[in-house]
Amino acid sequence: MLGVCYYPEHWDEGRWELDAKRMRELGISYVRIGEFAWSRLEPKRNHFTFEWLDRALDVLHKAGLKVVLGTPTATPPKWLMDEHPEIAPYDQNGQVRGFGSRRHYSFSSQTWWRESARIVEIIAKRYGEHPGIAGWQTDNEYGCHDTTVSWGPEDLRAFRQWLRLRYQSTDQLNEAWGSVFWSMEVNSFDEVELPCRTVTEPNPAARLDFWRFSSDQVAAYDKMQVEIIRKHSPGRWITHNFMGFVLDFDHFKVGENLDLASWDSYPIGFVEKFPFTEAERNRWAETSHPDIAPFHHDLYRGVGRGRFWVMEQQPGPVNWAPWNPVPKPGMVRLWTWEALAHGAEVVSYFRWRQAPFAQEQMHAGLNLPGLDEWSVGGLEAGAVAEEMAKLGDLGAIGKAPAAIVFDYASYWSTKIQPQGRDFRYEELAFRWYEALRRLGLDVDFVPPGAPLDGYRLVAVPCLMQVSDAALAALENTDAVVLYGARSGSRDRFFRIPENLPPGPLAGLTGNRLTQLSSLRPGIEEGVAGGASGHAIRWREYLETNAEVLARFENGDPALTGKGKHHYLACWPDEALLSSTLKLLAERAGIEVLDVPSHIRIRRRGNLVFAFNYGPEEWTAPIKGDPILGEKRLKAQQVAVWRV
Repeated sequence: MLGVCYYPEHWDEGRWELDAKRMRELGISYVRIGEFAWSRLEPKRNHFTFEWLDRALDVLHKAGLKVVLGTPTATPPKWLMDEHPEIAPYDQNGQVRGFGSRRHYSFSSQTWWRESARIVEIIAKRYGEHPGIAGWQTDNEYGCHDTTVSWGPEDLRAFRQWLRLRYQSTDQLNEAWGSVFWSMEVNSFDEVELPCRTVTEPNPAARLDFWRFSSDQVAAYDKMQVEIIRKHSPGRWITHNFMGFVLDFDHFKVGENLDLASWDSYPIGFVEKFPFTEAERNRWAETSHPDIAPFHHDLYRGVGRGRFWVMEQQPGPVNWAPWNPVPKPGMVRLWTWEALAHGAEVVSYFRWRQAPFAQEQMHAGLNLPGLDEWSVGGLEAGAVAEEMAKLGDLGAIGKAPAAIVFDYASYWSTKIQPQGRDFRYEELAFRWYEALRRLGLDVDFVPPGAPLDGYRLVAVPCLMQVSDAALAALENTDAVVLYGARSGSRDRFFRIPENLPPGPLAGLTGNRLTQLSSLRPGIEEGVAGGASGHAIRWREYLETNAEVLARFENGDPALTGKGKHHYLACWPDEALLSSTLKLLAERAGIEVLDVPSHIRIRRRGNLVFAFNYGPEEWTAPIKGDPILGEKRLKAQQVAVWRV
């Protein structure tokens, strides 16, 4: 189904019924409202003005629309900030991040928790059983604008308490952190400081614990809201709208609270956010890279345990990137179908009408600003609705042949101690995903320690700390497994393992790492053998009793295999990564389909989807005629086969 984000408080009430009518005519089924409306719902403490929201819900429900109601905690109102300035977050330099935009709160403020619980309870009691409400969204975009981590007095208080519960004594804390180094030992938990504003690098073990703590705070805060909503709104589902390329907290942990995951898809905006080369940015400026949105579709389907929405779909140019081009004709339609092909239950566009005021007035909507006139994106959304009606049930998403083990702690760890400036976990994981998709494979994401039953190929781009659960899952899988550089290189206290990296994976891989080298841009080392290409950015020196499948130029092992377990001792360039995964897919008995860089394939039920992100046409090697589109796939077009 299709949905849209709507802000009745932004428009004259006389427009609401017409808006709802036009939503239904376009093919919209769901409407998200309310996530930024606190100041309109409670303009002064305990002075509530719910009547406008009552009427808006009734209008939408009467029109046959299902409502997703957001809790308004992403925007605490000015009166609350004035009453309790301790709610505000702090940046890493100790400066208050104040009122005037959004997300101006710290997850660790006790006052903020109390006020959040109060407003969520009031709203959930009032609307929990409204017949128009199908589900709830907690808050809005946790972590957006670098707001997962705060560095203020409230955060220090909560961090010290978190450490007390984790370590029990400062002796254990000092041992875990290696605090004897540089005389960093403490005699009381009250002596612990936040790992920031130090003369040089803070203790990496302390930084990792502070990141873990900050992630746990997000999950606990979300759970508090979820439990209140469940008490007052039985039978409705709950979600949160996650962001793209925001890995500051563990989405899988927050996902445990929810019935389904959702995320906000801005494929063109993320071209500027991701560390692409300038040539790549120019190439994909008006279409997006073919894997930006799919990467997140598959990740959040994993976070939602098989269920996810796109809560905000870009319908045209956005306002927040360094450059904000108009998408090429057909791309809004293509992005919508891509999301549905990856299993999205609903694709909801942001927003219904472009706002002619405030910070997002340059952000496109399905309607032009202030008018009842479709934008280009609105017309393409209507075309999708008509096509969906013709296709009917799209079928269920099955288990993919390949899985990526995706680890938030490895992102934090490589941010803390990159060793090479361009070692970025999110980029490495994305490139591995891209390489699998270039082989025509569907991909699932799983957290470390999740069962790997049923997968034939498991990719582990980087798993720095290998927990007992993660090791057990890897030991028990029948899949062909590929581990990437730095896997098993630290224990949970950020120490180098006594047996040297890959630590707990040594028995599975047959490897022992004795040296490593981060490579400056422009420096590379050739790799040849069963897979070929170049090592860039990172290169490891291995001792091994495993089979050597490919070697560096000096003869050292680059790719090793011991049974089903394989290790790639470098950051591979595109050629090396592609040939390695192709080799292992063949070993796993998976049929691959090399597709051009601008083409992607996805399967859902008995449907096969093909997407063309580029200017060149492509003839799909799929038997029969498509039920949507044409066999010869034109630029920015979609085709669907039933097989």
